[in-house]
Amino acid sequence: MNYALCNGIILDGTKEMEPIHGKIVLVKDEKIEDIMNDGYDTAGYETVDLEGKYLLPGLINMHVHLAGNGKPQKKQRDNTKLVNLLFSNPITSHVAYRMVKNYAQIELNSGVTTIRTVGGLKDLDSRVRDEIRQKKYSGPRILSSNEGISVPGGHMAGSVAIVAHSFEEAKDHIDHLKEKKADLVKIMITGGVMDAKEKGVPGEMKMDPALIRQICDYAHEKGYKVAAHVESSEGVKAALLNGIDSIEHGAEPDQETIELFKKKNAFLITTLSPALPYALFDRSVSNASEVEQFNGNFVFKGIIDCSKAALQNNIPVGLGNDVGCPWISQYDFWRELVYFTRYVGVDNRFALFTATLNNAKLAGIDNVTGSIEKGKDADLIVTDGNPLEDLHTLRNVRMVMARGDLLRHPSVKRNPILDEQLDKFI
Repeated sequence: MNYALCNGIILDGTKEMEPIHGKIVLVKDEKIEDIMNDGYDTAGYETVDLEGKYLLPGLINMHVHLAGNGKPQKKQRDNTKLVNLLFSNPITSHVAYRMVKNYAQIELNSGVTTIRTVGGLKDLDSRVRDEIRQKKYSGPRILSSNEGISVPGGHMAGSVAIVAHSFEEAKDHIDHLKEKKADLVKIMITGGVMDAKEKGVPGEMKMDPALIRQICDYAHEKGYKVAAHVESSEGVKAALLNGIDSIEHGAEPDQETIELFKKKNAFLITTLSPALPYALFDRSVSNASEVEQFNGNFVFKGIIDCSKAALQNNIPVGLGNDVGCPWISQYDFWRELVYFTRYVGVDNRFALFTATLNNAKLAGIDNVTGSIEKGKDADLIVTDGNPLEDLHTLRNVRMVMARGDLLRHPSVKRNPILDEQLDKFI
């Protein structure tokens, strides 16, 4: 269908965006064909009256695990055992596929038109990506890493990351990613909040720096950017020194860290959502142990400090919400924008810019999406209110368009327990 989006107020996604009135956005063959003044002859287009609502670029979530739904857990589960069970026979393997497909569609219905996956089940992320591209069903644009690379005893080893006992095993996995035409490589350098056994060690080094260097060199040779799970200052430095392109999460920085970010042209993906419940919820609600709560606070503060320092030093910062972790659903990326303003101190405009055009730039796709410009893909959302004044309007988007395909009444099934507890912190 070709559409003429009329009677809306445009927020174009650029850094200095201001509401634009009196324009018609023409969509043809998946693209924004043009932006014309009111009164333009729209013969040949289906007119869509936006009724004075706000039209803005679709959101881009830079840190997604399509294997999880965010359901709260009363105790830690054995993720490796669960994944092995899922792929133990064709029936449960198909269940896993349907789950990943459905979670991708939930992302779209919530207003996220592009996701960057950073650790998933087998090759399901790239499979669903390809089926969406082939228009077998609706979904967001997916930049997939498929399974990440971890080490014995490392973060997410054996679940959404393979266990590499040597560089040769890591190299073989990168070759496999190339066969599946994955979009990036993800590695797990340090531990995390959930796998730390003592206070103060959620970012304990797991991957040897020499292996980090070998993986990065080989991945770059194959044309890949490398993203790294890192939750300690030591880990951030090891990652940057050895060729990592993006730090996922982050930790309290010092001047050496800042200089390394600049020297290596690396960027930071801020993820406030996953640590917040561990840090701020009462333990009777989060079901976190005393150690997990302590480490949650440690990581939460480190991510905030890293984000602030990066922004103060003109280091590129993107946003993702580490969806799939407990309490983080596939439909709640909008909360990450709110946390970015509340805990890092940016304004609504910068948060929206970060989640649209800036995330597109960091993902290397700003030539095709991230802003409302002639010639770009028609990745658009419609909100009742002005997110520059209140980001909460992103909670329930009224329309979603992904590469020209229009969803007029998108909806998601919300978990009331998540809303009840998370709403206290927005």
